[in-house]
Amino acid sequence: MVSSNPLLNAAYAPLPIDKLFYDRAALDEGRTIIDSFVIPIRSGRAWKVAAGHVFRISTPEGPQVGDLNLWNANDTREHMWAARTRQLQAAHVSVHDRLWSNLPFLRPLVTIVSDTLKDYGVDEDGGRVHDLLGTRCDPYVNKYMTGMDFDLHCHSNLIRAVAPYGLTEFDVHDVLNVFQCTGLNSQDQYFMKACPAEKGSYIEFFAEMDILAALSTCPGGDLSIRMWGDDVPEGGDPMLSVCRPLQVDVFKLSDDTLKSWEPFNSDTYHGDHGLKAAGLRGN
Repeated sequence: MVSSNPLLNAAYAPLPIDKLFYDRAALDEGRTIIDSFVIPIRSGRAWKVAAGHVFRISTPEGPQVGDLNLWNANDTREHMWAARTRQLQAAHVSVHDRLWSNLPFLRPLVTIVSDTLKDYGVDEDGGRVHDLLGTRCDPYVNKYMTGMDFDLHCHSNLIRAVAPYGLTEFDVHDVLNVFQCTGLNSQDQYFMKACPAEKGSYIEFFAEMDILAALSTCPGGDLSIRMWGDDVPEGGDPMLSVCRPLQVDVFKLSDDTLKSWEPFNSDTYHGDHGLKAAGLRGN
């Protein structure tokens, strides 16, 4: 049963979106490419995207999972908040979904405008694509699971990517797992499946503000080989064979497309969290 309280139903929450504008942004024939680069396997890179621009993440050589972090480029205290995005949008995102920022900001950093995997839907195992359920692989869990040190997990790749921008490990946060297929099984346990992307698959994001983005090419590649567990193949590094690069393209949209866009503006909370009433803040 659907509650009549709009605050309990994300689909009915007061979060208006001009879908026609974002559809025009996706189809803008007047867009021009202003940056393009390839991120090699098991590495990471950060880049800036101006407000009103679109960036595309694609799979130039075939299926590959990427771990995405986002910040407000002008104030990196504001960054993507995976948990609230799951509540306001979905645990797996696609066209017209937004990636929201942390408190006290709580506003969309980007809006998804195009996704070649949008029709993947739900597979026979309950898997869906572009995951906010899990988070980045990291060397700390790997040490627990294998007893070995490994420097090329997504967490570490993101740390190296943002270091030139003055950020550190403490700034890396929960991710959007781009192209990753995941779900929850009947025991409510998280599972991952082989990436369903193909050569040339892509997803595009519209920057709602000046963005600093960072992306890791996951060392698990397309996740068709398990990273941990009793059934992991022995000998060498079998996952290396399923690792592929990712490509990033940044586009400037035409003035005609952008003329109807306005930066997101919300009536945010203006209180003091009860500090004054509790005698913890002066007049």
